[in-house]
Amino acid sequence: MRPKTVDQDKLGEGVRIRLTELEKRLLLKRSQREGYRTLSDFCRAKLVKKREIRKIEVSDEFVMITKKLDYDLNKIGVNINQLARNINAQQVYQFTTSDREIFMQVLQELRNCFSVLQNYVDIIE
Repeated sequence: MRPKTVDQDKLGEGVRIRLTELEKRLLLKRSQREGYRTLSDFCRAKLVKKREIRKIEVSDEFVMITKKLDYDLNKIGVNINQLARNINAQQVYQFTTSDREIFMQVLQELRNCFSVLQNYVDIIE
């Protein structure tokens, strides 16, 4: 059984706004995408509740490492795109042992990047 709602938390007041059909569909999609149960919950959160903004100060070392990770991730993405383009350009493509080794190297680099980022997130929290 659901606990009783305190009088001050009861939702007894209403506000009515008019939307086009498209606007309502867009609001519904956005509310679902952001994980709200109802459109009312979404509207209350966006209109009334105060947004929590946290300012995080980081060291110069963090900025440098983040820029390097961004550069490395971009390089990995370029390599993956080149592989996909080559695979799609051919009628039939069989993965070779060298292809698997490259994918394993890319995976390891991604894991390394994630590990560094996770360490900094742990420090921030």
